[in-house]
Amino acid sequence: MKKWILAAALCCNVAFAEVAVIVHPSNTDNLDKDSISRLFLNKAKAFPSGTQAKPLALSEGEAATEEFNGKVLNKTASQLTAFWSKLVFTGKGQPPESMGSDADVVAAVASNPNAIGFIDASAVNDSVRVVATF
Repeated sequence: MKKWILAAALCCNVAFAEVAVIVHPSNTDNLDKDSISRLFLNKAKAFPSGTQAKPLALSEGEAATEEFNGKVLNKTASQLTAFWSKLVFTGKGQPPESMGSDADVVAAVASNPNAIGFIDASAVNDSVRVVATF
């Protein structure tokens, strides 16, 4: 019984990772949940300042991806697949570039002033600026 409780507690801790939305340090835009969602769902193509935005996403199956999709985009993985399939099929958009790890997203955002990405909050370093956590 105790082992089961411990396993359940460990499982829950992994499933509820805090997600940090990051941008290049030179990006001074203030972003709220709605503006972040609009950027990642191809409803907005630029930051509030007018600078072109390049959204970067973690690959499916990552805990931070599940949290971001649910808390920020308010969509499940299957809803997002259907959403992007429709946009791609009609030629109205492409999903954010998918990256394999938190470190890949941090490196890409740190090297591109137009990039915005999300990672597990524990992976943040001073090469990027956090604009929101969820």
